[in-house]
Amino acid sequence: MMIYLERIGGDQNMRRFYRATIAPTLFGDWVLIREWGRIGSPCGQRMEEWCGNEAKALDAMTRVVAAKRRRGYAG
Repeated sequence: MMIYLERIGGDQNMRRFYRATIAPTLFGDWVLIREWGRIGSPCGQRMEEWCGNEAKALDAMTRVVAAKRRRGYAG
C-alpha cells in the first residue's frame, strides 16, 4: 500500500512530496517506508520504521499521513 502527497506553495517557492509505503519483509515483519523531498529533485530523504505486523504498520502509516495532511499536504 502506498500514499503519495504533495505540498505546493507558489508564493513560497515550495514544491515538496511525501510518500508512505507499507510492505512485508523477507523475515515476516512489516516495514513503513517514508520518503520525502523536493519535487523534481534527483534525491530525497528516506526512513524505514520496522513494525511487527501489518496492523501496526498500517496504524503508523495512518498516524504519519494524518500529521502531514494537518501541515498542508494533499494528494
